[in-house]
Amino acid sequence: MGHGPVVPKSARAFAELLLAEGELEEAAGDLDVAMTSDDPALVAFAQCNRALVRRRLGRREAGVRRLPRRRREPEAARAELGPCLGTASRARGSRGPYPAAMRIIVLGAGNVGRAVVDALHAEHELTLIDIDEDRLTRLADRYDVRTVAGNATTKRIMREAGIEKADLLIACSPREEANLVSAMLARKLSRTVRVIVRTSSVEYLDAWREREIDVDFMVSSELETANAISGLIGIPAARQTDVFADGKVQIVEFDVPDEAAAGPVIGKPLREAAIPGDSKVVAIIRGDELTLPRGSETIDPGDKVVIIAAPESARAWSRQIGRGHQDVVDDLVVFGAGQMGSTIARVLLHRGVRVRLVDSDHQRATEAAEALPEARVFCAHAFDPEFFERERIGRAAAAVFCLNDDAKNLYAAVLARVYGVRLTITLAHDPGAVSVYERGGVDVAINPRQVIAEEFVRFAHDPRIRQIAMLEGDRFEILDLTVRPESELANRRFDDLPQTGSVIGAIIRNGRVLFPHGSDQLLAGDRVIIFVESRRAALVEKVL
Repeated sequence: MGHGPVVPKSARAFAELLLAEGELEEAAGDLDVAMTSDDPALVAFAQCNRALVRRRLGRREAGVRRLPRRRREPEAARAELGPCLGTASRARGSRGPYPAAMRIIVLGAGNVGRAVVDALHAEHELTLIDIDEDRLTRLADRYDVRTVAGNATTKRIMREAGIEKADLLIACSPREEANLVSAMLARKLSRTVRVIVRTSSVEYLDAWREREIDVDFMVSSELETANAISGLIGIPAARQTDVFADGKVQIVEFDVPDEAAAGPVIGKPLREAAIPGDSKVVAIIRGDELTLPRGSETIDPGDKVVIIAAPESARAWSRQIGRGHQDVVDDLVVFGAGQMGSTIARVLLHRGVRVRLVDSDHQRATEAAEALPEARVFCAHAFDPEFFERERIGRAAAAVFCLNDDAKNLYAAVLARVYGVRLTITLAHDPGAVSVYERGGVDVAINPRQVIAEEFVRFAHDPRIRQIAMLEGDRFEILDLTVRPESELANRRFDDLPQTGSVIGAIIRNGRVLFPHGSDQLLAGDRVIIFVESRRAALVEKVL
């Protein structure tokens, strides 16, 4: 989290959390630091626990199989460590500031359900419902989840899944009516369960906002994807972007071009680079290796860089890293006038972008023209070179491809690049298509199911988390998290914070956004925008 040395007091607090989470190698390092303390009680604590850590590491190396980690494991770990943790840590555990493992029912074992399960299975007790037994079997073989085969619109299946004792229902199947009926059933069968529903209907969303549908939250993959694309075209060189803190903070991931020449930020140590103000580099990804940046690190061609910044600073980064992308996209073509394409067009028109909408189906094109009179709508094929030339598609600043077939999206995007479109954005229905798109020359590939999964996952995290974004699939997370008054890290300088495999990129304090330096202090009540590896997110939630 910080870049300074670990002080003994923090070493003890953090080692206890690492021990409870099973992060034995990291715990051993913090215990070694605690051994250097002048405090005899702290040294005794370190000596006792170092022996236990070595023994447990020895069992692991000998091939002892470890069960998948869950958030309920800390109590079992503390039982083994016994009195060595001391009364202070037992008091913290008994106070229970963090939610226990939640009982979560996930309806739908498709791509969205799989993304939700992948993000939550290690920390919560999941039950997965689907009518397709083969899908359930594949996920049960991969993850530690309970499965129920059947129709979730029936009381029998919902009761078999355990709805009466569930904390959260995530209804994310592609069958919209099944999602709503199961949500209504959940409300009848349990007074305490929280209910989150996936929808693609603007009418359902409007009804929910007017409190005519009794669920806790509704999520639209079309609307979330449209918002993601709107953010991307504001920063044309970005690989991925997200907005936090009511638009005051922007998260941006850039691909540094392989052919990029040394410049103000590329090829120079970060301490010497001309980094735009009100921004912070929180990660450099080189191949499969993550580097949490220090002043001596450099941003090199071929790297992926994650930035947390004010919106104007994010655009400054785009100008420095971008490959000739213009600063503002004000003319865009959307290929595909189905629900997804029409929603994207509607959102962009609302934000002042000129939109041309193209679909080969005459009826869909006609309906889109009636629904979106501000857009220019064409009935044409996305693969027609004559149409590209006649309508000068190549002059568009960007094009979005929302066809229902990944191969067609890729071909149309490559054709658009040939005709001169500067920024191409494609939707990937198969998660595996994302890397193929990018290798094929597409600028940005978006998986709508991953976008919507981020919203679902947020409800199963610590209740202090206001927002969450996932990067690189779900390998990394950005969290908007409030620091507890009793946090061991409150009131400490940033350069004194222990290493937790994370970086705080921004703080919201009294409504103002700060981009912290080593001499700044972390305060209780601060909202922190923090980059963390997904496997360590629960640990960071606990230490803050």
